[in-house]
Amino acid sequence: MRERLFLVLMYAVLGAFALFCFIPFWIVFINSFADESLLQTAGYQLLPSKFSLHAYKFLLSGKQVFLSYGITMIVTIAGTALGVLLTAAYAYTLSHRKVKYRHILSFLTFLTMLFGAGLVGFYMLIANWLQLKDSVWALILPYLLNPFYAFILVSYYRTLPYELNEAATVDGANDLYIFFRIIWPISLPVIATVSLFYALQYWNDWYLSLLFIDNHKMLPLQMMIRQLMSNLNVMAYVSGSQTQYNVVVPTYGMQLAIVCVTIGPIVFVYPFIQRFFIKGLTLGSVKG
Repeated sequence: MRERLFLVLMYAVLGAFALFCFIPFWIVFINSFADESLLQTAGYQLLPSKFSLHAYKFLLSGKQVFLSYGITMIVTIAGTALGVLLTAAYAYTLSHRKVKYRHILSFLTFLTMLFGAGLVGFYMLIANWLQLKDSVWALILPYLLNPFYAFILVSYYRTLPYELNEAATVDGANDLYIFFRIIWPISLPVIATVSLFYALQYWNDWYLSLLFIDNHKMLPLQMMIRQLMSNLNVMAYVSGSQTQYNVVVPTYGMQLAIVCVTIGPIVFVYPFIQRFFIKGLTLGSVKG
């Protein structure tokens, strides 16, 4: 009886917490379709009495949103794929017993988490030395190897039995074959977790574009939104048309529509990798 009462109480608390987390998303989503005049007079509501698509029509009225969406998709897909491949390979090197200088490499990797080159040195490296200004690579290259993600992979690789490597080596397999055909398949849960981390990092980033992108056609989605909300001539920016100061901008509705447009892909992708994400977080932990 006590156990059943405890389960009912636990489910009630978890349900209330889930509802508490869901309500803000619902308010943002449903009010993005609300009429602008209703938002200005009545504020945000759980179920608006008057709906309108004016905010979405205004936001999608020009080509800038689609250009920025394309840049963000390219950066996220390419950056995640390259970042996961490079980080997984580097972490495998740090965890391999036969790598002579793995401890020195681990220390140098950890050192980058504590100290950085500073903004001036970072900008000179990307913009002046590598000549990547106004380039997609300026949005991808700086995040390709994250030390924290590398150590997550290292902690998982060290839980794998080293006999797998020895058996494959006896059979004549080289290190590349062992990594891609043996280690990589059995590490999919933690690799999926790191992939999600990289995808979120690239998708939500606006800092690199603020530093290195001046061409408005190369602006990613997050920076485009920042420009859109801070630009006084919003209509001219979105549609690329001439200045129009007599346009009524759906300020509140557009802010909510921007949030929905921005988080949409991540929300749709997350359910497909949720099981890998949860399993990957627990792998490599201390076992009792």
